Amino acid sequence: MNTKKNILIVDDDIDQLELMKIYVTNFGHNAIVFGSQKEGEKYLETNKPDLAIFDLMMEKDDSGFILSYKLKQKYPEVPVIIATAVTAETGMIFGVDQKTEKSWIRADLYLEKNVRQDQLEREINKLLKI
Repeated sequence: MNTKKNILIVDDDIDQLELMKIYVTNFGHNAIVFGSQKEGEKYLETNKPDLAIFDLMMEKDDSGFILSYKLKQKYPEVPVIIATAVTAETGMIFGVDQKTEKSWIRADLYLEKNVRQDQLEREINKLLKI
C-alpha cells in the first residue's frame, strides 16, 4: 500500500520551510513548498494536497488563517496544520480546541514552531489516518 502523500507547506521563513520540507520528505511524503500566501493560493487553484501545513504570519498577520479558509472551502476533507511562533513573538494564544475557535480558524491542528520531528510525524500520521 502506497502511503506517500502530497503535503503542501507554506511559510515565508526560508529556514523553517526547508526544515519542514526535510521532515516531510524523511517521513516518506512529497513536500510541495511555497514561501508566500499568494503562491500557496495559486497552487490550490488547480491542485489538491493530502495535507497542508501553513505558517500563520506571512504577507499578512492572518495569512495562514486565510489559506486554511480557502483550502477548506474547496477541499473540506483536507487536514490543515497551522504552525506558528505567534505566541512566542506576541504572547497571543490561539488554539482549535474550542468550538468558537474552530468556527473561524479553519485548521485541524495548531502547533507552535520548532516542533520536534517525531511529534510532527505523529500528528501528520494521525490526521492522515496512516
